[in-house]
Amino acid sequence: MKTAQQLIDEANAQVERITPTEADAFRSSQGVLFVDLRDIRELWREGTIAGAISAPRGMLEFWIDPECKYYRKDFDGATKIVLFCASAWRSALSARDLQNMGVENVCHIDGGYSAWVKQGLDTIPVRNPYLKKPA
Repeated sequence: MKTAQQLIDEANAQVERITPTEADAFRSSQGVLFVDLRDIRELWREGTIAGAISAPRGMLEFWIDPECKYYRKDFDGATKIVLFCASAWRSALSARDLQNMGVENVCHIDGGYSAWVKQGLDTIPVRNPYLKKPA
């Protein structure tokens, strides 16, 4: 049996990793799509990167596949897909899986959203629609 860490290490050996600073430089580039793989509760608690779409890890392959009934057009026209999660574990596995599906323009942020925040890069809050607004 392989450990989760072995799977992550194997994925990282196959996929492109970029630093948070390199990712930040892509934010103004046309066609670059940032994809936040974290659970929505993580986004509500910690915020996200401005302009990123939320695609929970469990739905990514279904949402990117044009043949699937769950396909989302958010991925149309993306010249580069930058994946991120909290610690770059889910994003490493996701990048590998997308490459296995034939997606060539995918990478992930080394260190994930935690590294992004640690470097003091811009984040935005994500509002939980189920919480009542303060009076």
